[in-house]
Amino acid sequence: MSTSAVHSLWTTAAEPISKIDTPKIEYGQLSPVLIIVGAAVVGVLIEAVVPRKTRYYAQVFVAVVALVAAFAAVVALAAGGYATTKSGIVAMGAIAVDGPALFLQGTILLAGLVGLFTFAERRLDPEAHGNRVDSFAAQAASVPGSDSEKAAVKAGFTTTEVFPLLMFAVAGMLVFPAANDLLTLFIALEVLSLPLYLMCALARRKRLMSQEAAVKYFLLGAFASAFTLFGIAMLYGYAGSVSYATIAQVVDGTVPEVNPALADTMGNDALLLIGSAMIVMGLLFKVGAVPFHMWTPDVYQGAPTPVTGFMAAATKVAAFGALLRLLYVVLPGLRWDWRPVMWGVAIVTMLGGAIIAITQTDIKRLLAYSSIAHAGFILAGVIATTPDGVSSVLFYLAAYSFVTIGAFAVVTLVRDAGGEATHLSNWAGLGRRSPLVAAVFAVFLLAFAGIPLTSGFAGKFAVFKAAAEGGAAPLVVVGVISSAIAAFFYIRVIVLMFFSEPRPEGPTVAVPSPLTMTAIGVGVAVTLVLGVAPQYFLDLANQASVFVR
Repeated sequence: MSTSAVHSLWTTAAEPISKIDTPKIEYGQLSPVLIIVGAAVVGVLIEAVVPRKTRYYAQVFVAVVALVAAFAAVVALAAGGYATTKSGIVAMGAIAVDGPALFLQGTILLAGLVGLFTFAERRLDPEAHGNRVDSFAAQAASVPGSDSEKAAVKAGFTTTEVFPLLMFAVAGMLVFPAANDLLTLFIALEVLSLPLYLMCALARRKRLMSQEAAVKYFLLGAFASAFTLFGIAMLYGYAGSVSYATIAQVVDGTVPEVNPALADTMGNDALLLIGSAMIVMGLLFKVGAVPFHMWTPDVYQGAPTPVTGFMAAATKVAAFGALLRLLYVVLPGLRWDWRPVMWGVAIVTMLGGAIIAITQTDIKRLLAYSSIAHAGFILAGVIATTPDGVSSVLFYLAAYSFVTIGAFAVVTLVRDAGGEATHLSNWAGLGRRSPLVAAVFAVFLLAFAGIPLTSGFAGKFAVFKAAAEGGAAPLVVVGVISSAIAAFFYIRVIVLMFFSEPRPEGPTVAVPSPLTMTAIGVGVAVTLVLGVAPQYFLDLANQASVFVR
């Protein structure tokens, strides 16, 4: 064969490359995410160039301004009709701007702002060597108890890197429920998870426990991410695309043109079922549903309490948003396959979280199991597969996130010589020693229990009503039984605080700065407003409950 013939073999098969289109990015509609990412990058630069004395103030200022500006951008987009009539897919198909995305982004930004106030608190611990200290390690890189750590404490160092880490986590959480293809979903998952793994390890007191929590969270989170990635690969193999809309069309069998390669894989339901199951598994890990909940109590207990509060609130909002979009936009054609599985997960999550919480003696572990039970209640709304189901879940997430941050902010106030006094025996008689703090905590516990006139009751009622109308009445019965079991241990803590004798050598209640007071005040206000007059917010969630496809 001549060289020219060989040459023609190599060259004629290739098509001439058409010019690559420049990407079209809608900066206005992506502005909330861009503002937060910009602030995170500025935060990293502050760590590099600003003198150590003024870093804390610079970081707090940048973070607060960015969160407020991003929330204003979300409100402006919603007011501009992007939640309803103008909703669409932006960033070349990667991100959806619609009602649920904007509602959840607004909730995450507000939760991030309230959480930031607890991060910035510096009056709870006694001053160390004449310097005010916060909840975070003086120098994260030093070995606990080593000379370098003691030197860092003496020099008054603080880990101000938590602020850019918080901003990166918030940025990932903003993209997570709005992702419109599987790759964006995975990148958002990693961007929100990695900063959380780091922040969990940064407690100033009980550093070894904090580092153990971070390692557990990291290893189990890596497993969950791997499952998600496997699932994405399988769904891509099944549908030949990572775009939500295309996968949904392939699942429904409404694809406009089918090439021969796609025709082969479309018939392979194993790829679809196993792939979907793996992605859902990764998301259930993030929301802390049984049986993927094992990390929750250990991480909640070991992480610095401000991080626990932020993580418990905002991660749940982002992960449930992503789960809703996946089940309602990508897999509605598989409803008969995923609903029975979700029924099982919701039932064991509600009962498991409520029953195991009764045995807990540590307040942070108790709140962790309570958060697991709440994940089960929210799943009941997800299972409804109706527009009411979506709006009830959105409302529940908004109500739950502020109660959670408020509750963990109260936990930071009860202290003894070793830092936070989280053992339940230390809370005995708190109502006599500090009636206001105990009363506020009681309000949050009643909201968790779903007592009327609190946001918890309005949220549970909305979710159970949607589930019952969606044909999941037995699930509601299980939910009510779980709520009754859960009410027992919430009310037990209230009885312990108000009707027990305080221990003479018991803990003190620290007087916080206005930052933590604001976080707790917002929590109480939201709890009571959403409990007494929820209708406006239910309507808001209702208007925001339509996904764009």
